[in-house]
Amino acid sequence: MAFKKVIPAADAIALIRDGDVLATTGYGGNGTPEKLFVALEERFTETGAPRDLTLVYAGGQGDGRDKGLNHLGHEGLLKRVVGGHYGLIPAIEKLAVENKIEAYNLPEGVITHLYRDIAAGKPGTISRVGLGTFVDPRLEGGKVNQAAAEDIVELITLAGQETLFFKAFPIHVAFIRGTTADPDGNVTMEKESLRLENLAMALAAKNSGGVVLCQVERIAEAHSLDARRVRIPGIFVDAVIVSEPELHMQNYGTQYNPALSGEFRVPLDSLPPPPLDEKKVIARRAALELMPNSVVNLGLGLPDMIGAVANEEMIQDLITLTVDPGVFGGVPLGGLDFGAAVNFSAAIEHPSQFDFIDGGGLDCACLGFAECDGAGNVNASRFANRVSGCGGFINISQNSKKVVFVGTFTAGGLEIEVGDGRLNIKKEGKFSKFVAEVGQITFSGHRAATEEQEVYYVTERCVFKLSPDGLELIEVAPGIDVRKDILERMPFAPVTREHATMDPAIFQGEPLRLRDRMLDLRMEDRLSYDSETNTIFMNFAGMRVRTDEDVKRIVDAVDGILEPLGKRVNSIVNYDRFEADPEVMDTYLDAVRYVENRYYIKVSRYTNSGFMRLKLGKELERRSVSSHVFETGREARRHLGQD
Repeated sequence: MAFKKVIPAADAIALIRDGDVLATTGYGGNGTPEKLFVALEERFTETGAPRDLTLVYAGGQGDGRDKGLNHLGHEGLLKRVVGGHYGLIPAIEKLAVENKIEAYNLPEGVITHLYRDIAAGKPGTISRVGLGTFVDPRLEGGKVNQAAAEDIVELITLAGQETLFFKAFPIHVAFIRGTTADPDGNVTMEKESLRLENLAMALAAKNSGGVVLCQVERIAEAHSLDARRVRIPGIFVDAVIVSEPELHMQNYGTQYNPALSGEFRVPLDSLPPPPLDEKKVIARRAALELMPNSVVNLGLGLPDMIGAVANEEMIQDLITLTVDPGVFGGVPLGGLDFGAAVNFSAAIEHPSQFDFIDGGGLDCACLGFAECDGAGNVNASRFANRVSGCGGFINISQNSKKVVFVGTFTAGGLEIEVGDGRLNIKKEGKFSKFVAEVGQITFSGHRAATEEQEVYYVTERCVFKLSPDGLELIEVAPGIDVRKDILERMPFAPVTREHATMDPAIFQGEPLRLRDRMLDLRMEDRLSYDSETNTIFMNFAGMRVRTDEDVKRIVDAVDGILEPLGKRVNSIVNYDRFEADPEVMDTYLDAVRYVENRYYIKVSRYTNSGFMRLKLGKELERRSVSSHVFETGREARRHLGQD
């Protein structure tokens, strides 16, 4: 009785029956219940049971070789897989490619939300995530192979809008993980690097009449756990399995580092700067798109180097970096540590993170790409006989205000030389990443253009921007021949107007001084006048006004553009992530009144911050000037009759 729910792994695995639906937790190697995977594999190889399981998981759970869900990659053990990412589990990917399992790929965030909806007894999850991509049933419906015959995604219309319906199903068994459990099954997670979807999965299984098996590293005395630290109540846990240390690593790159679980902070100068190569060139150029006061998501692979660049440039306090399993702030790590971060500010549960992402909370996302076509469509999920899977890519790319796709222009042997402010291609890659038609649509350029999403495609030699007419070449690296090194290596003709030269500082060994750039108001880049509509556009996004001198610089810049016109103009002002220090707020707002009274016919201001809309509107009303602040740029333009 002293150990109640604590049982051997073999006894816990014996609870799984043929045909069960098994849901598992983990992200890469973070929080994976490795001992349970090993025990299930041992039972199947020794006895041939259980068979024909349906495996469900959100984040990829493996090391790209033999750990994690790779233990379950046996023909006969699995019948169906509904997963968010296949790239880290080649054993299961192989079964999918060979049509030996029914394989589906759904967005990571959708699967985390499915757990909650299953727990709540709902018929499924309703989401706009996936429209226009391979998840859309008008394209592939999330099916990976021919064996996946059943339609599990439906297109429906709600309130006049297209949306997707992802069907619910019962969860018979849940594999979850924590750090410490007591004999009653109460679980804490103090040494885990992520909180993940453990609670949602446990609820889904219990309310489906299933069982919850929890792997931990230690057992505490009954009633000794601090109730405020219990993340999974004992009533949701059927069995607790204690793991040996080698099967309970913090992640596949680290046995245990208290900095990854937020137990202390590390000196950031202990993280070495990355070497100057094509990857750092791309990461640096992408970092130039980051704005102060913004929340930025970093994807797997090359994008995680942007975190290293941010650390080298000392801008962590000016932005908030985040990764999709639920970590905010600090420096996200790469490689086998991806998903974890050091010196983070907070960690929330996986489904809640996707509430934030799907609702438009991200200001910017930096994601990798493998293929891109002239319409701006991106493939990051399937290539010939390789199934990587979308992971959180669709949630993130579809809903971020700005998206920066990063990748080399070619692949397969590319060799470059960087230095002295120039780029030299020593050996071209065999394969261009820019193709006539992507193999699978993971990001819809057409949908993004329709939604007026700001999208960039950054390579080591050039930068493209998504325009209504498709990809537009906007920057070229110094040392690059536009025709020979870019246009002749593309099967389509991008839009080519005047293009700029990529900043030579990107190609030099010294830091970019990005912190100084972010703190600079950069008024020369923020104001533009359109004579056709007689409108001045003021992009104050991410601006922080600190001093009276800053206010004077703004007024001087506006005077410099508008006074020579000799007439009044319309104005649209973007206040997203704008901030004025309290001691200069009155001075700034008086300047706003001056500019409006002197120059404006009509003005539209907008910001996605509800707090800023209320605060700014109230202060402008007090000064008897136009006080309505819109939520979006489209609403602001419509107010001026320009949309």
